[in-house]
Amino acid sequence: MNTEARIERDALGVMTIPASAYWGPQTARAVENFPISGQRPHPAFVRAMVQIKRAAALANMDLGRLPREIGRAIVASADEVLAGKLVDQWVVDPYQAGAGTSHNMNTNEVLANRAIEHLGGQRGDYTRVHPNDHVNMAQSTNDTVPTALRLIGLELGQELVTTLDGLAGDLLAKGEAFDDILKAGRTHLQDAVPIRLGQEFTAYGHTVERDTTRIRVAMEPLHEIGLGGTAVGTGLNADPAYGERVALHLGRAVGFTLRPATDLPQAMQSMGDIVGLSGTCRTLAVDLNKISNDLRLLASGPRTGLGEIRLPAVQPGSSIMPGKVNPVLAEMLNMVCYQVLGFDLTIAAAAEAGQLELNVMMPVIAHNVAWMLTILAHASSAFATKLVRGIEADRERCRYWLERSAALSTALAPTIGYDEAARLTKEMLATGVGIAELAVQQGLLTPAQLEVILDPRAMTSPGIPGASGSA
Repeated sequence: MNTEARIERDALGVMTIPASAYWGPQTARAVENFPISGQRPHPAFVRAMVQIKRAAALANMDLGRLPREIGRAIVASADEVLAGKLVDQWVVDPYQAGAGTSHNMNTNEVLANRAIEHLGGQRGDYTRVHPNDHVNMAQSTNDTVPTALRLIGLELGQELVTTLDGLAGDLLAKGEAFDDILKAGRTHLQDAVPIRLGQEFTAYGHTVERDTTRIRVAMEPLHEIGLGGTAVGTGLNADPAYGERVALHLGRAVGFTLRPATDLPQAMQSMGDIVGLSGTCRTLAVDLNKISNDLRLLASGPRTGLGEIRLPAVQPGSSIMPGKVNPVLAEMLNMVCYQVLGFDLTIAAAAEAGQLELNVMMPVIAHNVAWMLTILAHASSAFATKLVRGIEADRERCRYWLERSAALSTALAPTIGYDEAARLTKEMLATGVGIAELAVQQGLLTPAQLEVILDPRAMTSPGIPGASGSA
Protein backbone atom coordinates (compact mmCIF):
# COMPACT_ATOMS: atom_id res chain seq x y z
CA MET A 1 0.00 0.00 0.00
CA ASN A 2 1.27 3.45 -0.90
CA THR A 3 1.51 5.35 2.39
CA GLU A 4 2.36 8.62 0.61
CA ALA A 5 -0.89 8.82 -1.32
CA ARG A 6 -4.48 7.66 -1.27
CA ILE A 7 -6.92 6.98 -4.09
CA GLU A 8 -10.27 8.80 -4.17
CA ARG A 9 -13.07 9.01 -6.70
CA ASP A 10 -15.38 11.75 -7.88
CA ALA A 11 -17.94 11.94 -10.69
CA LEU A 12 -15.16 12.06 -13.29
CA GLY A 13 -13.14 9.12 -12.04
CA VAL A 14 -10.13 8.28 -9.92
CA MET A 15 -7.64 10.79 -8.45
CA THR A 16 -4.46 10.27 -6.49
CA ILE A 17 -4.36 12.47 -3.37
CA PRO A 18 -1.30 13.11 -1.17
CA ALA A 19 -1.75 11.15 2.04
CA SER A 20 -1.12 14.28 4.11
CA ALA A 21 -3.82 16.31 2.34
CA TYR A 22 -7.21 17.02 3.82
CA TRP A 23 -8.59 18.05 0.47
CA GLY A 24 -10.01 15.57 -1.99
CA PRO A 25 -10.47 14.82 -5.68
CA GLN A 26 -12.27 17.97 -6.77
CA THR A 27 -9.61 20.14 -5.17
CA ALA A 28 -6.92 17.98 -6.77
CA ARG A 29 -8.46 18.52 -10.20
CA ALA A 30 -8.56 22.27 -9.61
CA VAL A 31 -4.89 22.30 -8.61
CA GLU A 32 -4.04 20.48 -11.84
CA ASN A 33 -6.29 22.64 -14.00
CA PHE A 34 -5.37 26.07 -12.66
CA PRO A 35 -1.59 26.52 -12.17
CA ILE A 36 -2.06 30.22 -12.89
CA SER A 37 -0.61 32.61 -10.33
CA GLY A 38 0.97 30.44 -7.67
CA GLN A 39 -1.12 32.33 -5.11
CA ARG A 40 -3.44 30.93 -2.46
CA PRO A 41 -6.88 32.31 -1.59
CA HIS A 42 -6.95 35.33 0.69
CA PRO A 43 -7.29 34.21 4.33
CA ALA A 44 -10.50 36.20 4.70
CA PHE A 45 -12.06 34.21 1.84
CA VAL A 46 -11.15 30.98 3.63
CA ARG A 47 -12.50 32.23 6.96
CA ALA A 48 -15.74 33.38 5.37
CA MET A 49 -16.42 30.06 3.70
CA VAL A 50 -15.59 28.10 6.85
CA GLN A 51 -17.90 30.29 8.92
CA ILE A 52 -20.67 29.63 6.39
CA LYS A 53 -20.15 25.86 6.58
CA ARG A 54 -20.17 26.00 10.36
CA ALA A 55 -23.38 28.04 10.45
CA ALA A 56 -24.99 25.74 7.87
CA ALA A 57 -24.22 22.67 9.98
CA LEU A 58 -25.78 24.30 13.04
CA ALA A 59 -28.87 25.36 11.11
CA ASN A 60 -29.34 21.95 9.52
CA MET A 61 -28.97 20.27 12.92
CA ASP A 62 -31.61 22.67 14.33
CA LEU A 63 -33.96 21.64 11.54
CA GLY A 64 -33.33 17.92 12.02
CA ARG A 65 -31.80 17.39 8.59
CA LEU A 66 -28.19 16.80 9.61
CA PRO A 67 -27.40 14.04 12.13
CA ARG A 68 -25.99 15.67 15.25
CA GLU A 69 -22.92 13.46 15.40
CA ILE A 70 -21.93 14.53 11.89
CA GLY A 71 -22.92 18.15 12.42
CA ARG A 72 -20.88 18.45 15.60
CA ALA A 73 -17.86 16.96 13.86
CA ILE A 74 -18.19 19.54 11.05
CA VAL A 75 -18.51 22.36 13.59
CA ALA A 76 -15.46 21.10 15.50
CA SER A 77 -13.46 20.97 12.28
CA ALA A 78 -14.52 24.49 11.34
CA ASP A 79 -13.56 25.76 14.80
CA GLU A 80 -10.09 24.28 14.38
CA VAL A 81 -9.60 26.08 11.07
CA LEU A 82 -10.87 29.36 12.52
CA ALA A 83 -8.34 28.91 15.33
CA GLY A 84 -5.55 28.74 12.74
CA LYS A 85 -5.18 25.03 12.03
CA LEU A 86 -5.15 23.44 8.57
CA VAL A 87 -5.14 26.81 6.80
CA ASP A 88 -2.45 25.48 4.45
CA GLN A 89 -5.05 23.08 3.03
CA TRP A 90 -6.73 25.76 0.88
CA VAL A 91 -4.67 25.31 -2.26
CA VAL A 92 -6.80 26.40 -5.23
CA ASP A 93 -5.45 29.32 -7.25
CA PRO A 94 -7.57 32.51 -7.06
CA TYR A 95 -7.92 32.31 -10.85
CA GLN A 96 -10.05 29.22 -11.11
CA ALA A 97 -13.35 27.81 -12.29
CA GLY A 98 -16.22 30.26 -12.54
CA ALA A 99 -18.40 31.10 -9.52
CA GLY A 100 -15.88 29.66 -7.07
CA THR A 101 -16.97 26.02 -7.19
CA SER A 102 -13.38 24.88 -6.71
CA HIS A 103 -12.93 27.06 -3.62
CA ASN A 104 -16.25 25.84 -2.25
CA MET A 105 -15.31 22.20 -2.80
CA ASN A 106 -11.84 22.76 -1.31
CA THR A 107 -13.65 23.94 1.82
CA ASN A 108 -16.16 21.09 1.76
CA GLU A 109 -13.46 18.45 1.35
CA VAL A 110 -11.14 19.76 4.05
CA LEU A 111 -13.92 20.03 6.61
CA ALA A 112 -15.34 16.64 5.64
CA ASN A 113 -12.01 14.85 5.98
CA ARG A 114 -11.22 16.47 9.31
CA ALA A 115 -14.74 15.64 10.55
CA ILE A 116 -14.18 12.04 9.50
CA GLU A 117 -11.12 11.95 11.73
CA HIS A 118 -13.12 13.40 14.61
CA LEU A 119 -15.48 10.45 14.20
CA GLY A 120 -12.62 7.94 14.23
CA GLY A 121 -12.41 7.33 10.48
CA GLN A 122 -9.74 7.72 7.81
CA ARG A 123 -9.54 10.59 5.34
CA GLY A 124 -11.39 9.79 2.15
CA ASP A 125 -14.05 7.62 3.85
CA TYR A 126 -16.97 9.77 2.74
CA THR A 127 -19.50 7.24 3.97
CA ARG A 128 -18.97 8.88 7.36
CA VAL A 129 -19.02 12.54 6.34
CA HIS A 130 -19.60 13.55 2.73
CA PRO A 131 -18.34 16.87 1.33
CA ASN A 132 -21.51 17.46 -0.69
CA ASP A 133 -24.23 15.63 1.22
CA HIS A 134 -23.23 16.85 4.68
CA VAL A 135 -20.83 19.81 4.63
CA ASN A 136 -22.58 21.41 1.62
CA MET A 137 -26.12 20.54 2.77
CA ALA A 138 -28.75 23.12 1.73
CA GLN A 139 -26.05 25.10 -0.05
CA SER A 140 -24.61 25.82 -3.45
CA THR A 141 -21.49 27.62 -4.56
CA ASN A 142 -23.99 30.08 -5.97
CA ASP A 143 -25.28 31.26 -2.60
CA THR A 144 -22.25 30.59 -0.39
CA VAL A 145 -19.71 32.57 -2.40
CA PRO A 146 -21.88 35.72 -2.68
CA THR A 147 -22.36 35.48 1.09
CA ALA A 148 -18.62 35.02 1.58
CA LEU A 149 -18.05 38.19 -0.43
CA ARG A 150 -20.29 40.08 1.97
CA LEU A 151 -18.50 38.65 4.99
CA ILE A 152 -15.16 39.68 3.48
CA GLY A 153 -16.50 43.20 3.01
CA LEU A 154 -17.78 43.38 6.57
CA GLU A 155 -14.70 41.91 8.25
CA LEU A 156 -12.01 43.71 6.28
CA GLY A 157 -14.14 46.82 5.82
CA GLN A 158 -14.40 47.16 9.59
CA GLU A 159 -10.64 46.85 9.91
CA LEU A 160 -10.22 49.54 7.27
CA VAL A 161 -12.63 52.06 8.83
CA THR A 162 -10.99 51.58 12.23
CA THR A 163 -7.62 52.34 10.66
CA LEU A 164 -9.01 55.34 8.81
CA ASP A 165 -10.49 56.74 12.00
CA GLY A 166 -6.96 56.71 13.39
CA LEU A 167 -5.47 58.33 10.31
CA ALA A 168 -8.09 61.07 10.29
CA GLY A 169 -7.44 61.72 13.96
CA ASP A 170 -3.70 62.01 13.39
CA LEU A 171 -4.17 64.46 10.51
CA LEU A 172 -6.60 66.57 12.55
CA ALA A 173 -4.15 66.60 15.46
CA LYS A 174 -1.48 68.00 13.14
CA GLY A 175 -4.00 70.54 11.93
CA GLU A 176 -4.46 71.77 15.49
CA ALA A 177 -0.72 71.75 16.21
CA PHE A 178 0.09 73.74 13.04
CA ASP A 179 -2.83 76.17 13.20
CA ASP A 180 -0.68 79.19 14.08
CA ILE A 181 1.74 78.69 11.17
CA LEU A 182 1.10 81.04 8.25
CA LYS A 183 2.32 80.02 4.82
CA ALA A 184 1.86 80.70 1.14
CA GLY A 185 -1.07 79.03 -0.46
CA ARG A 186 -0.61 77.58 -3.93
CA THR A 187 -3.04 76.89 -6.76
CA HIS A 188 -1.92 75.56 -10.14
CA LEU A 189 1.44 75.18 -8.32
CA GLN A 190 1.68 78.98 -8.44
CA ASP A 191 1.54 81.56 -5.66
CA ALA A 192 -1.88 81.95 -4.05
CA VAL A 193 -3.23 83.80 -1.03
CA PRO A 194 -2.00 82.78 2.43
CA ILE A 195 -3.30 79.79 4.29
CA ARG A 196 -2.45 78.30 7.66
CA LEU A 197 -0.54 75.04 7.61
CA GLY A 198 -3.06 73.79 10.11
CA GLN A 199 -5.89 74.48 7.67
CA GLU A 200 -4.22 72.25 5.10
CA PHE A 201 -3.88 69.35 7.52
CA THR A 202 -7.36 69.79 8.95
CA ALA A 203 -8.72 69.56 5.40
CA TYR A 204 -6.81 66.31 4.91
CA GLY A 205 -8.31 64.92 8.10
CA HIS A 206 -11.85 65.87 7.11
CA THR A 207 -11.33 64.33 3.66
CA VAL A 208 -10.42 61.00 5.26
CA GLU A 209 -13.41 61.30 7.60
CA ARG A 210 -15.78 61.77 4.67
CA ASP A 211 -14.29 58.80 2.84
CA THR A 212 -14.68 56.68 5.98
CA THR A 213 -18.35 57.64 6.21
CA ARG A 214 -18.84 56.58 2.58
CA ILE A 215 -17.30 53.19 3.30
CA ARG A 216 -19.48 52.67 6.38
CA VAL A 217 -22.59 53.47 4.35
CA ALA A 218 -21.47 51.10 1.57
CA MET A 219 -21.06 48.30 4.12
CA GLU A 220 -24.68 48.46 5.25
CA PRO A 221 -26.19 46.40 2.38
CA LEU A 222 -23.64 43.66 3.06
CA HIS A 223 -25.60 42.63 6.15
CA GLU A 224 -28.21 41.09 3.83
CA ILE A 225 -27.17 37.60 2.73
CA GLY A 226 -28.53 35.11 0.21
CA LEU A 227 -27.94 31.81 2.02
CA GLY A 228 -30.85 29.50 1.38
CA GLY A 229 -31.13 30.48 -2.26
CA THR A 230 -29.07 27.42 -3.27
CA ALA A 231 -28.57 27.02 -7.03
CA VAL A 232 -30.55 29.85 -8.65
CA GLY A 233 -32.12 31.67 -5.71
CA THR A 234 -35.29 29.55 -5.53
CA GLY A 235 -34.25 27.65 -2.40
CA LEU A 236 -34.41 24.18 -3.89
CA ASN A 237 -33.11 21.52 -1.45
CA ALA A 238 -33.15 23.92 1.52
CA ASP A 239 -35.64 23.80 4.36
CA PRO A 240 -37.97 26.85 4.23
CA ALA A 241 -36.74 27.87 7.69
CA TYR A 242 -33.07 27.39 6.82
CA GLY A 243 -32.38 30.97 5.65
CA GLU A 244 -33.42 32.53 8.96
CA ARG A 245 -31.60 29.91 11.04
CA VAL A 246 -28.34 30.06 9.13
CA ALA A 247 -28.31 33.88 9.17
CA LEU A 248 -28.78 33.81 12.95
CA HIS A 249 -25.94 31.36 13.55
CA LEU A 250 -23.63 33.07 11.08
CA GLY A 251 -24.28 36.52 12.51
CA ARG A 252 -23.49 35.35 16.02
CA ALA A 253 -20.23 33.81 14.87
CA VAL A 254 -18.91 36.75 12.86
CA GLY A 255 -20.16 39.50 15.15
CA PHE A 256 -22.42 41.25 12.64
CA THR A 257 -26.20 41.38 12.49
CA LEU A 258 -27.12 39.45 9.35
CA ARG A 259 -30.51 39.03 7.74
CA PRO A 260 -31.82 36.92 4.87
CA ALA A 261 -32.09 38.73 1.57
CA THR A 262 -35.59 39.89 0.73
CA ASP A 263 -35.01 38.72 -2.86
CA LEU A 264 -32.79 35.64 -3.02
CA PRO A 265 -32.37 35.58 -6.83
CA GLN A 266 -31.33 39.25 -6.73
CA ALA A 267 -28.75 38.57 -4.02
CA MET A 268 -27.27 35.90 -6.27
CA GLN A 269 -27.39 37.71 -9.60
CA SER A 270 -26.08 41.13 -8.63
CA MET A 271 -22.64 42.06 -7.38
CA GLY A 272 -23.80 45.65 -6.99
CA ASP A 273 -23.26 45.78 -3.24
CA ILE A 274 -19.61 44.76 -3.66
CA VAL A 275 -19.18 47.21 -6.53
CA GLY A 276 -20.54 49.92 -4.25
CA LEU A 277 -18.00 49.12 -1.55
CA SER A 278 -15.23 48.97 -4.13
CA GLY A 279 -16.27 52.34 -5.50
CA THR A 280 -15.93 54.00 -2.10
CA CYS A 281 -12.47 52.47 -1.79
CA ARG A 282 -11.60 53.92 -5.19
CA THR A 283 -12.65 57.36 -3.93
CA LEU A 284 -10.57 56.86 -0.81
CA ALA A 285 -7.58 55.84 -2.93
CA VAL A 286 -7.89 58.96 -5.06
CA ASP A 287 -8.00 61.15 -1.95
CA LEU A 288 -5.14 59.36 -0.19
CA ASN A 289 -3.07 59.64 -3.35
CA LYS A 290 -3.62 63.38 -3.43
CA ILE A 291 -2.72 63.74 0.26
CA SER A 292 0.45 61.67 -0.27
CA ASN A 293 1.47 63.79 -3.23
CA ASP A 294 0.83 67.00 -1.27
CA LEU A 295 3.03 65.85 1.59
CA ARG A 296 5.78 64.91 -0.83
CA LEU A 297 5.60 68.41 -2.36
CA LEU A 298 5.48 70.19 0.99
CA ALA A 299 8.49 68.18 2.19
CA SER A 300 10.45 68.48 -1.06
CA GLY A 301 14.08 69.50 -0.76
CA PRO A 302 15.42 69.69 1.81
CA ARG A 303 17.37 72.61 0.27
CA THR A 304 16.02 72.89 -3.25
CA GLY A 305 12.30 72.29 -2.76
CA LEU A 306 9.44 73.79 -0.75
CA GLY A 307 10.65 72.30 2.52
CA GLU A 308 7.72 73.59 4.59
CA ILE A 309 7.41 70.34 6.51
CA ARG A 310 9.85 67.61 7.52
CA LEU A 311 8.86 63.95 7.25
CA PRO A 312 10.28 61.33 9.62
CA ALA A 313 13.45 59.69 8.35
CA VAL A 314 12.66 55.98 8.42
CA GLN A 315 15.34 54.58 6.11
CA PRO A 316 18.20 55.70 3.84
CA GLY A 317 16.92 56.92 0.50
CA SER A 318 19.73 56.20 -1.91
CA SER A 319 22.31 53.52 -2.63
CA ILE A 320 24.65 56.12 -4.14
CA MET A 321 23.88 59.54 -2.60
CA PRO A 322 25.02 59.63 1.04
CA GLY A 323 22.60 61.14 3.53
CA LYS A 324 19.66 61.22 1.15
CA VAL A 325 16.29 60.49 2.77
CA ASN A 326 13.19 59.93 0.65
CA PRO A 327 9.45 60.17 1.48
CA VAL A 328 9.14 56.38 1.33
CA LEU A 329 5.90 56.05 3.32
CA ALA A 330 4.14 58.49 1.03
CA GLU A 331 5.55 56.71 -2.03
CA MET A 332 4.31 53.40 -0.65
CA LEU A 333 0.83 54.79 -0.20
CA ASN A 334 0.89 56.13 -3.77
CA MET A 335 1.63 52.65 -5.08
CA VAL A 336 -1.09 51.08 -2.95
CA CYS A 337 -3.59 53.61 -4.27
CA TYR A 338 -2.68 52.83 -7.87
CA GLN A 339 -3.15 49.12 -7.14
CA VAL A 340 -6.55 49.82 -5.58
CA LEU A 341 -7.64 51.63 -8.74
CA GLY A 342 -6.74 48.47 -10.67
CA PHE A 343 -8.63 46.29 -8.21
CA ASP A 344 -11.70 48.48 -8.57
CA LEU A 345 -11.59 48.31 -12.36
CA THR A 346 -11.33 44.52 -12.23
CA ILE A 347 -14.23 44.27 -9.77
CA ALA A 348 -16.44 46.50 -11.90
CA ALA A 349 -15.69 44.62 -15.11
CA ALA A 350 -16.17 41.22 -13.47
CA ALA A 351 -19.42 42.30 -11.82
CA GLU A 352 -20.78 43.47 -15.16
CA ALA A 353 -19.88 40.10 -16.69
CA GLY A 354 -22.56 38.15 -14.82
CA GLN A 355 -25.21 36.42 -16.89
CA LEU A 356 -28.77 35.54 -15.98
CA GLU A 357 -28.98 33.81 -12.56
CA LEU A 358 -25.31 33.97 -11.62
CA ASN A 359 -22.09 35.94 -11.78
CA VAL A 360 -19.42 33.38 -12.59
CA MET A 361 -16.60 35.89 -12.07
CA MET A 362 -16.96 35.86 -8.28
CA PRO A 363 -13.52 34.32 -7.55
CA VAL A 364 -11.68 37.25 -9.09
CA ILE A 365 -14.08 39.67 -7.39
CA ALA A 366 -13.37 38.02 -4.03
CA HIS A 367 -9.62 38.10 -4.62
CA ASN A 368 -9.60 41.76 -5.57
CA VAL A 369 -11.97 43.10 -2.93
CA ALA A 370 -10.16 41.21 -0.16
CA TRP A 371 -6.75 42.50 -1.16
CA MET A 372 -8.13 45.99 -1.83
CA LEU A 373 -9.40 46.28 1.73
CA THR A 374 -6.31 44.61 3.18
CA ILE A 375 -3.67 46.80 1.58
CA LEU A 376 -5.67 49.99 2.14
CA ALA A 377 -5.92 49.20 5.85
CA HIS A 378 -2.28 48.21 6.24
CA ALA A 379 -0.98 51.12 4.17
CA SER A 380 -3.15 53.66 5.98
CA SER A 381 -1.94 52.34 9.33
CA ALA A 382 1.73 52.57 8.36
CA PHE A 383 1.19 56.01 6.83
CA ALA A 384 -0.45 57.29 10.01
CA THR A 385 1.93 55.81 12.56
CA LYS A 386 5.25 56.09 10.74
CA LEU A 387 4.74 59.31 8.78
CA VAL A 388 1.87 61.58 9.84
CA ARG A 389 2.52 61.41 13.56
CA GLY A 390 6.14 62.38 13.05
CA ILE A 391 5.65 65.35 10.70
CA GLU A 392 7.30 68.57 11.83
CA ALA A 393 6.74 72.06 10.47
CA ASP A 394 9.58 74.30 9.32
CA ARG A 395 8.22 77.64 10.52
CA GLU A 396 11.03 79.70 9.07
CA ARG A 397 10.63 78.15 5.64
CA CYS A 398 6.89 78.78 5.71
CA ARG A 399 7.51 82.42 6.60
CA TYR A 400 10.21 82.74 3.92
CA TRP A 401 7.88 81.67 1.11
CA LEU A 402 4.93 83.64 2.46
CA GLU A 403 6.86 86.91 2.47
CA ARG A 404 7.80 86.38 -1.18
CA SER A 405 4.38 85.36 -2.46
CA ALA A 406 3.10 87.42 -5.36
CA ALA A 407 -0.46 86.65 -4.32
CA LEU A 408 -0.41 88.99 -1.32
CA SER A 409 -1.65 91.66 -3.70
CA THR A 410 -5.04 89.93 -3.70
CA ALA A 411 -5.79 91.62 -0.38
CA LEU A 412 -5.33 95.03 -2.02
CA ALA A 413 -7.95 94.47 -4.72
CA PRO A 414 -11.06 95.43 -2.66
CA THR A 415 -9.38 98.77 -1.82
CA ILE A 416 -7.48 99.81 -4.96
CA GLY A 417 -9.18 97.59 -7.55
CA TYR A 418 -8.18 94.44 -9.38
CA ASP A 419 -6.39 96.15 -12.27
CA GLU A 420 -4.28 98.38 -10.04
CA ALA A 421 -3.37 95.42 -7.81
CA ALA A 422 -2.40 93.41 -10.91
CA ARG A 423 -0.20 96.28 -12.12
CA LEU A 424 1.57 96.45 -8.75
CA THR A 425 2.12 92.68 -8.79
CA LYS A 426 3.69 92.84 -12.23
CA GLU A 427 5.94 95.70 -11.13
CA MET A 428 6.92 93.85 -7.94
CA LEU A 429 7.95 90.77 -9.93
CA ALA A 430 9.94 92.88 -12.39
CA THR A 431 11.76 95.06 -9.86
CA GLY A 432 11.94 92.92 -6.73
CA VAL A 433 10.54 95.80 -4.67
CA GLY A 434 7.92 94.70 -2.11
CA ILE A 435 4.30 95.36 -2.94
CA ALA A 436 3.72 97.40 0.24
CA GLU A 437 6.68 99.64 -0.54
CA LEU A 438 5.42 100.19 -4.09
CA ALA A 439 1.94 101.07 -2.86
CA VAL A 440 3.36 103.67 -0.46
CA GLN A 441 5.78 105.09 -3.05
CA GLN A 442 2.94 105.62 -5.50
CA GLY A 443 0.62 107.15 -2.91
CA LEU A 444 -1.99 104.43 -3.21
CA LEU A 445 -2.11 103.51 0.48
CA THR A 446 -0.56 104.60 3.74
CA PRO A 447 1.73 102.41 5.82
CA ALA A 448 -0.97 102.18 8.48
CA GLN A 449 -3.52 100.97 5.96
CA LEU A 450 -1.11 98.44 4.51
CA GLU A 451 -0.29 97.02 7.93
CA VAL A 452 -3.96 96.13 8.37
CA ILE A 453 -4.70 95.06 4.81
CA LEU A 454 -1.60 92.87 4.39
CA ASP A 455 -1.95 91.11 7.73
CA PRO A 456 -1.41 87.47 6.61
CA ARG A 457 -3.34 86.02 9.54
CA ALA A 458 -6.41 88.05 8.62
CA MET A 459 -6.16 86.75 5.06
CA THR A 460 -6.70 83.17 6.30
CA SER A 461 -10.20 83.89 7.63
CA PRO A 462 -13.39 85.18 5.97
CA GLY A 463 -13.54 88.92 5.55
CA ILE A 464 -12.40 91.90 3.49
CA PRO A 465 -8.88 93.04 4.49
CA GLY A 466 -8.90 96.55 5.92
CA ALA A 467 -12.69 96.83 6.10
CA SER A 468 -14.27 97.75 9.43
CA GLY A 469 -15.11 94.61 11.38
CA SER A 470 -13.05 92.40 9.09
CA ALA A 471 -11.29 89.41 10.62
